[in-house]
This record gives sequence, C-alpha cells and structure tokens, in this order.
Amino acid sequence: MTGTEPDGSGFNLMIVGQSGRLQYEAVLFAASLAANSPGVARLFVAEPQPGPRWPGNPVMDAPVREMLEDLGATILPFQNRHFGKDYPYGNKIEALLALPKGEPFVFFDSDTLVLDSLARVPFDFDRPSASLRVEGTWPKIELYGPGYTQTWKALYDKFALDFDSSLDLSQPDEYWRRYLYFNAGFFYYKCPHQFGQRFLDYALAIRDDGPEELVCQTLDPWLDQVALPLVIHSFGGGRDVLPPGLLDGEVTCHYRLLPLLYARESDRVVEVLESVAAPNKVKKLLKTYDPIKKMVFHERGKKVRALFDRDNLPRKEQAIRNKIKREGFWVR
Repeated sequence: MTGTEPDGSGFNLMIVGQSGRLQYEAVLFAASLAANSPGVARLFVAEPQPGPRWPGNPVMDAPVREMLEDLGATILPFQNRHFGKDYPYGNKIEALLALPKGEPFVFFDSDTLVLDSLARVPFDFDRPSASLRVEGTWPKIELYGPGYTQTWKALYDKFALDFDSSLDLSQPDEYWRRYLYFNAGFFYYKCPHQFGQRFLDYALAIRDDGPEELVCQTLDPWLDQVALPLVIHSFGGGRDVLPPGLLDGEVTCHYRLLPLLYARESDRVVEVLESVAAPNKVKKLLKTYDPIKKMVFHERGKKVRALFDRDNLPRKEQAIRNKIKREGFWVR
C-alpha cells in the first residue's frame, strides 16, 4: 500500500509516532485498534523526518516500524517546516497535510487506547469537533489583565469569526466553560488538507502576530489548543456535536501517561492495555521501554491503582500526580 490508495474503509486515522515514548504508545494504539476495531478505518502513523527544525533523528526504531506495519499501520513521513523539536505539539498540525487529500480523517493523540469499535461513533465529518475532556488550562487570567471574554473575543475578531455564536450561554460569564475550548487529544473533519492548512495558518498567526490581549499569556504548550476551537468554529463545528460517552469513554481512552491510566481509568481500560501488550512479540518489544516494562510487566501499575478510589478521585490531576510521585511510582 502506498499510503494514498483507498481500501474501502470509511475514514483514515492518524497518530504521531517518533523515537522515544511516542513510538511505543503508537504500538499500543495500533494493537488496541487491531484488537477492538478491525477494518473500520485505515491507520496512518505520521513520522517526523530529520531536518533543520528537528535536529537528531526523530525516526522510529526499525523493530517498532515493523511491528506497526504488522499491525496494519501505514508509516507516513512528513517534514516539519514551521514547528519541530521546539514545539512538538505542532506535529499534529503539520502531519495533516501529508494525509490523503479529500478523505475524512480522525486524529488521535498517540497516548490513546481503542476500547471498542469506532463504527459506534456517528462522526459527521462536515461538522468537526474535538475532545471535551479538558480542564481550564488557558488562558490564565491575571488580576488586572483582560478576562476570558476579552481574550477569546480578540482571537475570534482576528480571524473574522463570530464570537457570540461560540458561547455556551448556560455557563456563567467569565467562567472558562462558557468559551469554546477543547483538548486536542482527538479532532476530525472531512479533509485533512483543508483542516490542516487552516490550523497551521491560525496557529502561526497567533504565535507570530497575536492580539495584544495575549501579551501576558503563554502559548507553550497551549498553542494548538488555542487555535483548535477557532478552526473548528470556522468550519461550522462545535461542542456537543458527538454523543457523549463514546470517545473519551466507552470507545476510546486518552490516558496521557501510564501512571494516570492506572490511577484513574476504568477496569476496561486496564484490561485492554494489558491484553494488547501480552502477546510475546509485542511484549518483547514493549519491554525495551523502561516505563512500560515497570508499569505493565513489573506490576507497578497495580500498586498505583491501589492508591486511588476511582469513585472518589482528587478533583485536580496535579493532586493525582503528586500522590504517585510521593509513593515513588511515577514514570513517564
């Protein structure tokens, strides 16, 4: 397969894989997709290539590439022209332009597991959306600085977008949930080139020529999540386009880091992780990565899981992280 030939699947999936942690997360994603949602979509693993913006070698190890291809993935090389090592979150933006043009896509962060068939998700590829499993991480409101409304409205105005129609009027004024804000752990649209070019244009414009209301705000690592709602709104998408409880729920889990997975995710997520990691060939590869070896195969994950009551978790993720670290069980 060349990476551009249709195979009859309804849409394309894209994750990013590169040397280090992401290549092993990509194996777990591909294995969970093959186990729990075979034949529904075609998987591309986007791989940044060496170049001026990515010194060193970001290419995945040969055994990992072989494993991914055995699991049905197509490796998709792409060049970083605007982001790279200084802002690796930009991979998800630039890699979109390497996907087959005009074919519906769903992007997932590599630290995601597929728990059930993606055919259960009623994607409307004309109306994009993204993950609502998000905390109010941006903007950080300063005491004498602009508030949420002033900050977000300045961005909508910059791109000639209608701000008022993006608001959730059931939420209070100056409360972060009133404003369109997503986690970039998944998003989708009918064409990766249309979406990717606009995502790139908006992100670069915000980074290089942002409105003055952003002068006190940091965009690292939030730039992708600042641009994403603007892109989604510009294409007629929004919040609550998908039924709740499927993505980031019964069908997929964006676990982010293995200690957090064991601390807070459902028994089903742990079952999927451990079952897709169990086959000898997969296990042998994954054990070359120390955090997975410790958490999954040396059962540190079970010790983390015993620290928490899933029905009564700390409200803030940082409190979960701190407790795991105090016990000496943190890996990443």
